[in-house]
Amino acid sequence: MDAQPGSAPATTAEPTSPRRNRLALRPAGVVDARYADVADQRLARTLTAEDQSEEDGLDALERVTCRTHRRWLHDCVASPLHVVIVTGTRWCRACECALNVAVDQLAGDVSVHCPSCGETPATRATRQLVRACRASLAAAHDH
Repeated sequence: MDAQPGSAPATTAEPTSPRRNRLALRPAGVVDARYADVADQRLARTLTAEDQSEEDGLDALERVTCRTHRRWLHDCVASPLHVVIVTGTRWCRACECALNVAVDQLAGDVSVHCPSCGETPATRATRQLVRACRASLAAAHDH
């Protein structure tokens, strides 16, 4: 189909997805009042951006920060509050108990195992948790 003289050409541009760059939803440096007292300003900005991104569709289990503890995920992932039985996050379904998480900040390694059977569940939730913790480590140490 030809464009009429003086009219703009048709475009097929895709709409911008909020997931494309989930941390660029607010202007740089904007910190929500809830995080104004957080000493690490990079953490405060990331918390703010992830809160907004979560409202726009980010899966809460993909966060690299924790809105409850106001910390990087790898710093508080061992908390009992991070056990989600329904999704299997930090949960051994075979033993019906919480998984232990060890984070080696120097090596950047994250390991998960069941204190009862000693196994690491080969589940999507466990892989997702390890990915999020590694991303949290990287974000916290990225200068």
